[in-house]
Amino acid sequence: MARFDVLPVARSHEEPKALRCASCAVRDSALCESLSDSELTALSAIGRRRVVPAGQVISWVGDASIFCANVVSGALKVTATLSDGREQIVGLLFPADFVGQLFTDETTLTVTAIVDTDLCGYSRGAFEAVLGDHPKMERLLLRRTMASLNEARERMLSLGRRSAQERVAGFILDLARRAGPVSADGLLHVSIPVSRGEMADYLGLTIETVSRQLTRLRTNDVIRFANGERICTIINPGQLERIVNPD
Repeated sequence: MARFDVLPVARSHEEPKALRCASCAVRDSALCESLSDSELTALSAIGRRRVVPAGQVISWVGDASIFCANVVSGALKVTATLSDGREQIVGLLFPADFVGQLFTDETTLTVTAIVDTDLCGYSRGAFEAVLGDHPKMERLLLRRTMASLNEARERMLSLGRRSAQERVAGFILDLARRAGPVSADGLLHVSIPVSRGEMADYLGLTIETVSRQLTRLRTNDVIRFANGERICTIINPGQLERIVNPD
């Protein structure tokens, strides 16, 4: 049984589900972007919003695959269990990403909220039925799955060939692209939802190496930190890009 026991988002009982979908923050970027407003009815009928507290496990490896969701806000980490029992972070999910393993009876990865995360969740069986009736959404899911595979391959390549500085800089740039800025005052502010230990795990580095590289970027006025070092301000995006992709 999945360890998924979270609180529903407070909503007015009078608010139609279709209206919630139409005004959703990820309406134009999640899988449902492939549906017209009228087609949202079938999806909204089976959806249920949930807030997952930070640290809550959504599903463990080996659980029955009964749940899937769109991430509305927050962040999740996806971990694989190694043969010796250790865990390795193999992916991070952000708003508009899809979580869940379709067309399979058992989960092969563990998914955990790393900050308070708002999900629009569905029964796997009901969602698969909706997919069958909406081929545009099914094709979009396939394209996103293939894109995730390509990202995983590129990450494996970067771990083998990129320097520590290039990995850390690339991680910050990827967060800026995927998680989006947290404010707009002429500079790019990026929320870092993971700890340095989790960042090190994800990048295949030690915590000490990650700390040294972040300090180096800060000393060189490429980035700066605020709010307990969870908000990273990119001062020089051009230089950060050059570190990741040197000429």
